[in-house]
Amino acid sequence: MSNPLTGRPYNEDAAHSSPFAAAAEQTRQDAISLVEHALKDRRAMLAFQPVVQARMPRRVAFYEGLIRIMDPKGRIIPAVDFMGAVETMELGRKIDCLALEMGLNTLAVEPGIRLSINMSARSIGYPEWLATLERGLRQDPRIGERLILEITESSAIVMPDLVTVFMQDMQERGICFALDDFGAGYTAFRYLKDFYFDIIKIDGEFIRGISENPDNQILTQALVSIARHFDMFTVAESVETAEDARMLVDMGVDCLQGYLFGAPDTRAPWKMSHLQDEKMTG
Repeated sequence: MSNPLTGRPYNEDAAHSSPFAAAAEQTRQDAISLVEHALKDRRAMLAFQPVVQARMPRRVAFYEGLIRIMDPKGRIIPAVDFMGAVETMELGRKIDCLALEMGLNTLAVEPGIRLSINMSARSIGYPEWLATLERGLRQDPRIGERLILEITESSAIVMPDLVTVFMQDMQERGICFALDDFGAGYTAFRYLKDFYFDIIKIDGEFIRGISENPDNQILTQALVSIARHFDMFTVAESVETAEDARMLVDMGVDCLQGYLFGAPDTRAPWKMSHLQDEKMTG
């Protein structure tokens, strides 16, 4: 839609309203262009981050597969640098498709791991994403028992009815679901009794520095209690210090994820841990 006073599209008016707005719009367009070309050339990979058992942190419960794209020079670009620009576009759905495809391929060749893959609830109605999922399950139906789909709270609450039906269908096939960034939106509580998520991932906003933040201690304890009431497994995101980890264990959090236990790595961390164990025992 155009602005009747200027004849330009409204977003173009916003870009011309100030140098800062113009720069932000240019950055957004650059991100979109980078993603478009990367997907066309399949310049993408998964980075894997361990999610460990809280009381036995040397034991990995599962890995999260995080999409990374590469620029033409081969430099790795994390999702935080481009997902905001493409989340609501078809490009966002194509990123979800590629992440799921790579995740399913990883599970097919690594039968000893569980893996979570991020997705937007918007992808549930995207035919190509559904076809990708069905292809993976047809090749080996048991893969579903090791697949966790992470849906962000912000996208889940946009279309709760669609998410609920989809989850019920897929859970019958063994797939688990995690509600990502729980607490960040502050509005999903009333949907929890309908969603039946298997895992709740508590947003890092509440976790970073929790050992020194009484307010976040109260809020996180409340989130853990809510998850326990609905019989949901809890994961604390962004755990960066031993002090924070100890407090989360005392609160009853089931699993921990963060740089304290491992950064996302494009190499297979389950193979690296085996090598380290062999060195320690050799």
